Amino acid sequence: MYIDTHAHIYSDKFTDDIDQVIVRALDSKVNKIFMPNIDIESITGMHGLADRYSDMCYPMMGLHPCSVDKEYKSVLTEMKSHIDSGRKYFGIGETGIDLYWDVSFKKEQIAAFEMQIEWAKTYQLPIIIHSRDSLDLTIDIISNYQDGSLSGIFHCFNGTKDQCRQIADVNFYMGLGGVITYKNAGLNDMVSYMPQEYMLLETDAPYLSPVPKRGKRNESAYVPYVVDKICEVRNEEIKQVSSYTTLNAKKIFQLSTEKEYI
Repeated sequence: MYIDTHAHIYSDKFTDDIDQVIVRALDSKVNKIFMPNIDIESITGMHGLADRYSDMCYPMMGLHPCSVDKEYKSVLTEMKSHIDSGRKYFGIGETGIDLYWDVSFKKEQIAAFEMQIEWAKTYQLPIIIHSRDSLDLTIDIISNYQDGSLSGIFHCFNGTKDQCRQIADVNFYMGLGGVITYKNAGLNDMVSYMPQEYMLLETDAPYLSPVPKRGKRNESAYVPYVVDKICEVRNEEIKQVSSYTTLNAKKIFQLSTEKEYI
């Protein structure tokens, strides 16, 4: 059994075949998919999919850094109203800082990130962190806020061994996805080094498809390709990787850790 800890399968990229996407995920032994939110417009679709597949698709609430602009405070206020409505969410995010696409709202991105960190503490939910070209900065911010009450995931982690150690030191998890399968990614040493108790599986669907699906739309059914790469690099068996990554996902998302079979 596998858990996809990060997928945007509510995206309009899946409008025409979402039922088949779910079936293929199950056929690939992926029976839980955690869905981070992006912006105000993505909430309705995410809620709809979570309601339709309530035993498989789990929603999270947050504002993606690439969606942050000068109106971020009003957007976050609206998002917080959803959290306070009583609907069950499993994490805060996707939030963080992105300095790759646009740095014009860097100040606002940091402020929005810090507000959502406070939410994670208040609601005792894990925070899901996007850190493109900002990994050291996001690690520093989390380190400053970590007082033992904060948990979360550095999603799409592709940092160094030293950054991996720093994240483990603040008791945060790291999501590994399709990027680790790329020939020129240079991540084998880091993947080999990563403590297994902090490792999670993810796709970031519809983005970052693993080899041999690179260039195509990503989906949760492709998690096994990531697992194959982990097994190759770490010299571990599929069953072993499945076991500890599933246990880690259940811990971070506060699910029962009893064994499940599909």
